[in-house]
Amino acid sequence: MRRRGERSGGMFWTNLAVVVVFLAGIWGIGLVRFVGDIPADIADAGTKTAAIVVLTGGSGRVNAGLKLLDKNLAGKLFVSGVYRGLDVRKLLQLARRSPGELESRIGIGNAVDTIENATETAEWARAHRISSLRLVTAAYHMPRSLLEFRHAMPAIQIIPNPVFPDHVKLAEWWAWPGTTGLVVSEYNKFLMAWVRHRSQRFFGAPPKTSAVTAGK
Repeated sequence: MRRRGERSGGMFWTNLAVVVVFLAGIWGIGLVRFVGDIPADIADAGTKTAAIVVLTGGSGRVNAGLKLLDKNLAGKLFVSGVYRGLDVRKLLQLARRSPGELESRIGIGNAVDTIENATETAEWARAHRISSLRLVTAAYHMPRSLLEFRHAMPAIQIIPNPVFPDHVKLAEWWAWPGTTGLVVSEYNKFLMAWVRHRSQRFFGAPPKTSAVTAGK
């Protein structure tokens, strides 16, 4: 009896180890595919859209959005994720831009994460009858942002406009501990978002909503 129990216990741990190795392999393959989906450049830099949407949280994003607005690639700019109490004029000052005619074309939101970025942008887009937008965020953040935005706005055309922070070394991401940690964290968040959307589709759970503070 003891030997049979010992064999059963041994088989259990062996099978568990096989499952863990298998899942780790699937996770690793997914990570490589995820990195492959991170944009290396701006595939479409010239198509005009109804709006430009900037997700704050990283260097260069707001200025990139303002430059696109300067080029008249869209009529409106929505900055999602601005600190509460910060108005458009102050935002332009922080971006070292002089408030002028741009001020009337900019709206701001108060999202605290990517889910809220998508939901508050969807609300703003409905209020302004936006049919297409150019999404500005860091390249490593783009796959998850597109996943959330396309889930929240399936009828709106979204053109990715990635920004490439100098401190993120995507070309050799495995050789830089900081970039490796960032990419792995972003991949895990992407997986959780994917599972959440699938669960909502299966169980019919409504998406999270948030309030929007629009500019003038």
